[in-house]
Amino acid sequence: MNKKFYLSDTDKKIGGVCGGLAEYFGIDSLIMRLAFVALILGWGSGLLLYLLLWVLAPKKGIL
Repeated sequence: MNKKFYLSDTDKKIGGVCGGLAEYFGIDSLIMRLAFVALILGWGSGLLLYLLLWVLAPKKGIL
């Protein structure tokens, strides 16, 4: 199985990171969004992680 992480084109609110991670792990995107909110409110690292993934992750149709 050759799974790759891509930004989601269909399930996105801001950048498609949570939707892409949800597709990659096979879970609901709401769970990923709640996890990022918890990271942002808890330690503040969720915002940095989200921005890094948004900038570094490829879009689905590009590669």
